[in-house]
Amino acid sequence: MRLFLLPLSWLYQLILGVRHFIYDKKIIKPATFDLPVICVGNLSFGGTGKTPHIEYLVRLLSNDFKTAVLSRGYGRLSKGFIIAKPGMTYRDIGDESMQYFQKFKHITVAVDEKRARGIKQLIATAENPELILLDDAFQHRRVKAGLNILLTDFHNLYPNDFLFPAGRLRDITSAADRADIIIVTKTPKVFSPFTRRRLTEIIKPKAHQSLYFSYIKYDSLTPLADHTNLAIPRKTTTIMLFCGIANPYPLQDFLQKKCTDLITIDFPDHHIFSKKDMHRVVNEFKNILGKNKIMVTTEKDAMRLVDSPYFSLFKNIPLFYVPIEVKFHESEQLNYNSQVIDYVRKVTTND
Repeated sequence: MRLFLLPLSWLYQLILGVRHFIYDKKIIKPATFDLPVICVGNLSFGGTGKTPHIEYLVRLLSNDFKTAVLSRGYGRLSKGFIIAKPGMTYRDIGDESMQYFQKFKHITVAVDEKRARGIKQLIATAENPELILLDDAFQHRRVKAGLNILLTDFHNLYPNDFLFPAGRLRDITSAADRADIIIVTKTPKVFSPFTRRRLTEIIKPKAHQSLYFSYIKYDSLTPLADHTNLAIPRKTTTIMLFCGIANPYPLQDFLQKKCTDLITIDFPDHHIFSKKDMHRVVNEFKNILGKNKIMVTTEKDAMRLVDSPYFSLFKNIPLFYVPIEVKFHESEQLNYNSQVIDYVRKVTTND
């Protein structure tokens, strides 16, 4: 099938090449800003861990710098520029932005499908941030970020992938040259020097690029809401995972170690769960034999579930989500933190 789709990928590559040529030759000049702008993105259609890496930067920077996160707000029903406010749901700002807003009360969270306009609007507001984090904007050339961070999945490195529709790439691999930092995400927690060398040889970072390797740290299972606050069985036999994310395999590996039987129900990325979906999930859970069973979803999916009019279907179901954080291997965390902080301080000092 990939062989038959390659001609379409080549056509897509030609279109992207022309687009990048226009920006590279400054026929269209991207917007630049005086404050620090950090872009976190990828070359693929999702699943590289952008959300936890944005959260990492929020934890790193927001205590010292007035921080705003700006994203497209994928999956929202609204349009234009919106700043997250109490009472909003994922329908207003998208599930990822809702997650940022719920977890970090001291930052500004905003959405706009046009990033340059969104930054201008943020600067003009009373929030007036000192630093802006752009979520999933690497391919948006309308803005020239001061620091570009490119993510690539350990199990699906961009040099080994193909352009859509033959593969999962949404941009040409040469676009990676614009990155200042490349992070291989979702690596194993136990990470050998041999694996590090092999990945470095595949990615071949340029002289101006720093290469880091991150992994996911899972926190304790957390009840999704008060009415699902049931105890986790001391010996969990079965876990039923249902989620709408691009790559659930790291979470599956984590949960597999906590049970005898793991059942997974996959939905498309950013899927909005219908009443039919929820009935299906609940009924399949009830049909699992035995009492030592729980239901688990992701933190991102939880943002869409709790605001659903059908969430009451999960009443008395032991439903949990798994908070996650990003960690870096060995001394890389200090180096990564220093590189990011040095950039922000340099720009703010110049201002």
